[in-house]
Amino acid sequence: MHFVISREALLKPLQLVGGVVERRQTLPVLSNVLLVLEDGELSLTGTDLEVELVGRVKVDQSHQPGEITVPARKLLDICKSLDDDAMIEISLADTKLTLKAGRSRFTLTTLPAAEFPGVDEEPDTFSLTLPQAKLRELLESTNFAMAQQDVRYYLNGMLFEVAPGYLRVVATDGHRLAMETLNMENSISEVQQLILPRKGIMELTRLLVDDAEEISLTFGQNHIRAKVPSFTFTSKLVDGKFPDYNRVLPKGGDKVVIGNVQELRHAFARASILSNEKYRGVRVVLSDGELKILANNPEQEEAEEVVSVEYQGDSVEIGFNVSYLIDVLSTLNSKNVQITLSDPGSSALLEAEEGSDALYVVMPMRL
Repeated sequence: MHFVISREALLKPLQLVGGVVERRQTLPVLSNVLLVLEDGELSLTGTDLEVELVGRVKVDQSHQPGEITVPARKLLDICKSLDDDAMIEISLADTKLTLKAGRSRFTLTTLPAAEFPGVDEEPDTFSLTLPQAKLRELLESTNFAMAQQDVRYYLNGMLFEVAPGYLRVVATDGHRLAMETLNMENSISEVQQLILPRKGIMELTRLLVDDAEEISLTFGQNHIRAKVPSFTFTSKLVDGKFPDYNRVLPKGGDKVVIGNVQELRHAFARASILSNEKYRGVRVVLSDGELKILANNPEQEEAEEVVSVEYQGDSVEIGFNVSYLIDVLSTLNSKNVQITLSDPGSSALLEAEEGSDALYVVMPMRL
C-alpha cells in the first residue's frame, strides 16, 4: 500500500469513523481503523460490532493498492497535529505503516485486515430515500426521550415505523414519549417496525450534515444501512418488541393551554433551581389565563413562577418532572406550545401550535 493524500481530505472521514471506534476494547483490532485502497479511492472503516461506519475519499496519488488496520486514535491525533495544508505520504512495509508529511515521520504498528470484523451481508427487505435534513429533524426532535441503560433493552433505542405513506419515529423511557411522523411516498405494503440502538441513532444524527443531499436507508432482518456518496453507515437492530405507543397517547384531554415556548422554558428552568435534586418534581397549577409553577426542596427553599397563557376552564394542579418539560420545550421549533391535560393522574400531551408534526407525552408525578 502506498499513496499520497492531503491532510484535509483524510481528516474528515477519519473524524467520522473515529467516533464509532471504542477506546476500551476486548479485541485489540476493534480500536483500529481499516484502511482499504483500490482504484484511487481510500475507504476507512470503524466498528464496535454494533455500529459500523465506512468513509470514502479520493487520494491525490495512488501508487499501490492494499489493505491494513492501524490504531484509529493515534492516526487521528497525528492528522490533527499536522499543518492544515500538509500532504501526507502513507506507505506500508512489512507490518509497519509509515506516514511522512514535510519533515515529520511517524511509524505505526498494524494488524492484518483479515482480523477486522465485518458486518454480515444479509438480504434487504425494503429501502427508503429521503432528504438528510428531514431525517435529522426526525431524530433530533425525538432522541432525547430514549432510555439510557434501561433493563428493558428495547427502550434504549428508537422505533422506526414504516407504513404505506409515512415514516414515524418514536422514543420513550417509560416516563415520557416523543414521536414525529414524516408523510412520504414509499413502496411498503404493510406496517414494519424496527428498533435502532441508542448508539446507532446518535452516530447517524452526527453524520447528517449535508441538508441538500438525499440519504438512502435500507432495512434488513438484523441491520439498517444508511448510504450517501461519502459514507456508508450500518447498525445492528435491537431484537425486541417496542411497547404499543398508541396506548400511551392521552385521549380525551379537555384542558387546552397555549403558551409561549421561550417564556415557559425559562420559567421552568428558573423554578428547577430550587426543585429536589433527586426527584426534580414541580407543581403546575393552571387557572384562567395563567400557569403557576411551584418548586421546593428538602432545605425548605421555594420557587414560584407565574406565566400568562391562553386558558379558560377549571383550575387543576399536576406534578411533573421539570427536566422532562424543559427537554420538550428546548426541542420544539415553534413560537407557541399547545399543552393538553385532563386530570392530575393523566399524562400531558405537548405539541407545537403550528409547523411541526411532533408529539410529546410527559407522565405526571405524585408529589
